Amino acid sequence: MTLAANLDLQRHQAFRRFATGVAVLTVWHGETAHGATVSSVSTLSKEPLLIGASMRSGSAFTEVVGVARRFAVNVLSDRQGALAGWFATPERPYGLAQFDHLDWEPDAFSGAPWIDGSLASAGCWVTAIIPIGDHDLILAEVITARLRDGAPLLNFSGRLHEGKLHILSLDETRPAVGPPTRNGAPPVSRTKPVRRERREHEKRTANGKADSR
Repeated sequence: MTLAANLDLQRHQAFRRFATGVAVLTVWHGETAHGATVSSVSTLSKEPLLIGASMRSGSAFTEVVGVARRFAVNVLSDRQGALAGWFATPERPYGLAQFDHLDWEPDAFSGAPWIDGSLASAGCWVTAIIPIGDHDLILAEVITARLRDGAPLLNFSGRLHEGKLHILSLDETRPAVGPPTRNGAPPVSRTKPVRRERREHEKRTANGKADSR
């Protein structure tokens, strides 16, 4: 492998280390319905509540949403790995037949399928579709939503994982005086406050500069 090829591989692999949730986007417009698995949905604004979803340029989903201007997001649970695979395979049928083996109901706002068993489902209004590189960024405002308890399905390093979450205690997340140790453990507390040490360091530095003149 050439140096350039190795660098390109490293660049792409680096961001596959960023764990994300997995969702199925759905749309139903007229006689056309479609679903697609994504791991690139994120909240962009709290007020109004706006999200962004990235889809491959020219995808069937983006084409339908471009006309419908409405769609639904189904956030998958750790028990819906097969569902994520189903809506990612090119061999699945087109239209409502994609949903024949699923329990779902239409979202009151978008009309798109809300899939049973999902951790959360939301109906969205498209505000913009922006071409970015080899993808289209769909920007949308969240209008309706429902949710349930459960663990998430996660995408990490190109594979799906069950999201068995461990809540960190406040002590584990409290900012430390110094940087974490090499093994990730909190540093040993120091007696002098950071501000005092900083002032003393600045004073020593200033005295050193004065002595060197």
